[in-house]
Amino acid sequence: MPSFSRRALEVGLAGLLLAACGEKRGSAHAVSEHPLLGAPAPALEVRTPDGKGLLTLAQFGGKVVVIDFWATWCEPCRESFPAYQSLVDEFRGRLVVLGVSVDEDPSQISEFVEQTRVKFPIGWDEGQSAAQGYRPPKMPTSFVVDSSGIVRFVHAGFSPGDDRQIREEVQSLL
Repeated sequence: MPSFSRRALEVGLAGLLLAACGEKRGSAHAVSEHPLLGAPAPALEVRTPDGKGLLTLAQFGGKVVVIDFWATWCEPCRESFPAYQSLVDEFRGRLVVLGVSVDEDPSQISEFVEQTRVKFPIGWDEGQSAAQGYRPPKMPTSFVVDSSGIVRFVHAGFSPGDDRQIREEVQSLL
């Protein structure tokens, strides 16, 4: 069996995610068949973009969490951020959105966050190890995790109006 280097896997994942982000608008949808649906969310540990802090899924235990894999080069990601911030504001303290950037270089993350005016936690998935565990099919992809740590919904892509469905899903888990 051929062996692949970690770097080859990272490059392959990054290429897949880049290609998927360029799909037509309106292609966002709830994913009905993802290996994580109904399963415990994999442990997640990412650094803050400045490298000074650490974010883990475990620190948000007991809350509904939307883990959003995104990148600064992805236009639908830019559109999703204000919608996610609105959900965080609406569900005050009962919902956490954790934005996980898969960018190769974190230098543009702070500017992206500033432009989109979000206040939810942002992590940088250096080397895309978290993305390898979650296997997002395209950018952005969000995983809605219930308060027990089970992945209940997966959304691949983002189009205006998708936040309504995600709001209903979050509400059903609270």
